[in-house]
Amino acid sequence: MKQTVGILLAGGQSRRFGEPKAFAKYEGQPFYRYSVEALRPFCEEIIVVTRPEFVERFPRDLHVTTDSDLFAGMGPLAGILSAMELVDAERYIVLPCDMPFMEHDVIANLLARHQGDVTGVTVEGKLHPLVSIWRGTVKPTIRQALLENNRRVMHVQALHQVEWIEGNLLTNQPELAFKNVNTPCELERR
Repeated sequence: MKQTVGILLAGGQSRRFGEPKAFAKYEGQPFYRYSVEALRPFCEEIIVVTRPEFVERFPRDLHVTTDSDLFAGMGPLAGILSAMELVDAERYIVLPCDMPFMEHDVIANLLARHQGDVTGVTVEGKLHPLVSIWRGTVKPTIRQALLENNRRVMHVQALHQVEWIEGNLLTNQPELAFKNVNTPCELERR
């Protein structure tokens, strides 16, 4: 069993962005690369969970997978569980692929505050459930929720009394670090 595994969620529809956000570029690098680099110092392994049609677009040096057949297309919660079931670990650090301003210092500070089953981030009252740390013991709850067709990440987190950490305790620029880039214009307005 590994101590810490990173899960990079890169399977969204990207409807508002107009192209797959994982491969959109900021300063010459695809978005997913920023999340990988933020996770790398803390994880023995990083698993990218994506859509089947995107698997070949990622470099071969990354561990890329898709949702398990049973839960294919059921959203981020299915991606988290699919990665957890692929590699057993004591804890998992989850990041979405659309936060190109994320840095490893933020992850270090989040890890330092992680104590319970699930830790998430909140910035100015907005919850960021996909910037989170999950204990491996949460797997059965995720699986049961998906079997019941409950796809809500925050539902599962609430069952484990998620601890929400204020973003300003993790970085001096929480509005930037935790910004989900949903349109090309948002990237330009940075």
